[in-house]
Amino acid sequence: MRKIKTGALLALVAVTLAASASVAAQQTQQAGGTAAAENTQDMQAITREMQALKSRYADEVRKLRELEIRLQALTARVQAQEGVARVQAIQQGGKPAATTGVAGVGVAAGAAQAATATSSSETLVSSEGSTRQEPTSRSVEDVLQQQHVLFNQPLTLEVGLNYARYDRKQLTLNGFLALDAIFLGSIAVEDVASDTFTYTFAARKGITRDLSASIEVPMVQRWTTYQKGGAGGSAAAVAEAGVGGDVAIGDVTAGASYRLFPETTARPEIALNASVGMPTGQAPYGIPWTVLERDNDDFIRFAVPTKQPTGQGVWSINFGASMLKTLDPAILFANASVTHTFKKHFSDLDNSPDTVSPGKVDLGNALNYGIGVAFALNERMSLSMSFSERLNSSARIRPDATGVWQGIIGSSGNAATFGIGMTYALSESMTFVGNLGIGLTPDAPDFSITAKLPFTL
Repeated sequence: MRKIKTGALLALVAVTLAASASVAAQQTQQAGGTAAAENTQDMQAITREMQALKSRYADEVRKLRELEIRLQALTARVQAQEGVARVQAIQQGGKPAATTGVAGVGVAAGAAQAATATSSSETLVSSEGSTRQEPTSRSVEDVLQQQHVLFNQPLTLEVGLNYARYDRKQLTLNGFLALDAIFLGSIAVEDVASDTFTYTFAARKGITRDLSASIEVPMVQRWTTYQKGGAGGSAAAVAEAGVGGDVAIGDVTAGASYRLFPETTARPEIALNASVGMPTGQAPYGIPWTVLERDNDDFIRFAVPTKQPTGQGVWSINFGASMLKTLDPAILFANASVTHTFKKHFSDLDNSPDTVSPGKVDLGNALNYGIGVAFALNERMSLSMSFSERLNSSARIRPDATGVWQGIIGSSGNAATFGIGMTYALSESMTFVGNLGIGLTPDAPDFSITAKLPFTL
């Protein structure tokens, strides 16, 4: 009986342990399932939060882009308003105002976008509501000052230097034709080379918004070399003489300009110009000549003047018009004028040292015109190309001995020049202006070089 009870007790203990183990296993499985469920819920919550953050980030990025676009538009409007004010100030002769306030904030905020824009131009809104491109203010101002007229400006003083080179060869025949076929006499080649320096002092002042006055005083220094073949009766010999070197005043010019129409989107700025040339320089008439060589029959073979002329010797008036149109990045300019010279009496019209022939001179009239284009490379510098031409009518003389007007053969002229120029702003008040002129016709200088320094007070 005792063994049966012991076995039953052991069996009961085993059943109890097995039941406990089963309960523990079930509890362990339930705990594991609960933890997995909690992890899944956490992952889902994190995923939802990330998606929400991404959505908000996309919204913020979209809002940033919208704000950036609005800021760019506002900056462009502010810059356009400033550009209009600057161009109006330039057309009226004033200085462009500095950027302040909202404009400064807009320019600073839009610096990244402005860096991609062309530095030599800005978008301007015209009064008609259309848009156009205008070069930067300083470049326009310099081009206006040199190629057109800058109105309503303070006093501007200018010093300049011009060098021009002339070289002319002329075949001279002294003799007569026998039987209309055989030339009897001497043949010589004359070469006249001249180097001319002109030192210019000019002043310009804006009187009103549409009226400007100017005066120009030139100082002329000329060296001329004369060569003549056949010296001493020998065809192989060449005689040469040089004259000049002294600095003397030239013809002073005083003028005025009136702005007829200001520039608009469809129309260029047009100005009327008038000037008076005063005979303050040495006239080419009445200058004594020096005889260097004579023939056996006392015929003058070679003679040269004792000094060089520095002016025309007569009064002249000039009337014309000029225009300028800005088309970014180009600035178009053109001018046309007519010059009338007045008759004047001189004590000697003949260049012969042995004779004196007093009388009147009529140099005739001249037509001048020019066209060109300038490019504003940046705020301080511009380049230009131009073509100009001067057409002179024939001159006449009326010796007192005869009282009859006589035309001078070969006195008409056509001087055409192609020019390449530049302006560079050295400071707020000073600009360097350079120009190279290339003669296209025999009456024009072979070439000329000009340098100017306008200074605004």
